[in-house]
Amino acid sequence: MRIAIVGPTYPYKGGGAAHTTELAHRLRAAGHDVVIESWRAQYPSFLYPGRQTADTPDGEPFGNVRRVLDWRRPDGWVACGRRLRSADLVVLAVLSPVQVPPYLGILYGLRRRAKAAAPRVVALCHNVLPHERKPYDTPLMRALLRRVDGVLVHSAAQAELARALAPAPVTTAQMAPHLPAGARERAEPDAGRRVHRRLLFFGLVRPYKGLDVLIRALPEGVALRVAGEFWGGQAETEALVAELGLTGRVELRPGYVAAEDVPGLFEDVDALVLPYRGGTASQQVWLGHEQGVPVIATRVGTLGDHVTDGVDGLLAEPGSVESLREVLARFYAPGEPERLRAGVKAVDPGPYWAAYVEALVSAASPGEA
Repeated sequence: MRIAIVGPTYPYKGGGAAHTTELAHRLRAAGHDVVIESWRAQYPSFLYPGRQTADTPDGEPFGNVRRVLDWRRPDGWVACGRRLRSADLVVLAVLSPVQVPPYLGILYGLRRRAKAAAPRVVALCHNVLPHERKPYDTPLMRALLRRVDGVLVHSAAQAELARALAPAPVTTAQMAPHLPAGARERAEPDAGRRVHRRLLFFGLVRPYKGLDVLIRALPEGVALRVAGEFWGGQAETEALVAELGLTGRVELRPGYVAAEDVPGLFEDVDALVLPYRGGTASQQVWLGHEQGVPVIATRVGTLGDHVTDGVDGLLAEPGSVESLREVLARFYAPGEPERLRAGVKAVDPGPYWAAYVEALVSAASPGEA
């Protein structure tokens, strides 16, 4: 099958780019002819506070990539659609509703005036609607989902949301891991040997991820490392840390963390903490386990599915300082950090990706849902 994935890839950074890239590799390994149609300029700078690209790739770059799409050039959107008329399947990687206008332009270009069949189109929705919504998000996503042949989402809740917006068949597939190779080998030497009394919050910092909840719940005598780009709110975070008298215990490392620097963040921490207020699918539990540490997360999205409570991590209620504080106290009971670390197992991405690729191809098939 000739498959075109429209979405970010290197030099763009972040989970969306990593997922697009790994998906292309997996589809090619399954015998498909794959191209990534990516961006020369993806978002206006005012929509993305921070640097959009990375100097080095987080994984193995995909070889067949066209980087010509530009948010400022609607004529290029239509031209992309016309170029993809020879494909059997076009996958639109949807990370934000602001991508919808370019995707509508691509769909317009895909339309054939002859009798030849147009490619099937699947919207691969990382989030059907954003965690922090704007008034235009719902109408934009409704406009897109009404024009595609199928929708692929990563949780039952997201499937329900997609079905409420449009009649297109919806397929649910568990998000597959896209993780750096060899992480466990780097993490293993310190496994189970000592308790550092330091926790890690890692990744893009946005309000729905609950960093403020974690700071308020931080146990006495425990330090916290925060590493990742702030999507606004850095000054408010610094003020909260100072207000609570935690300046000496909360270490802020704002900015993008390259893949080669990730293992160093985990070398002297006891657990990765994901205090999300809400969410859908995330790679973060797998990342923590691949680095050899237990994960403390909230029961939102798929986080609770990836943490086995009491075995390789602990679960708390979302948005509750009291619940998280109680869970962190349980974590630091004598012997618990070592016991939970011993329960962490390495991740095998292969079965996840085999099922994911099968679900994507199914979503593109007429009559499948």
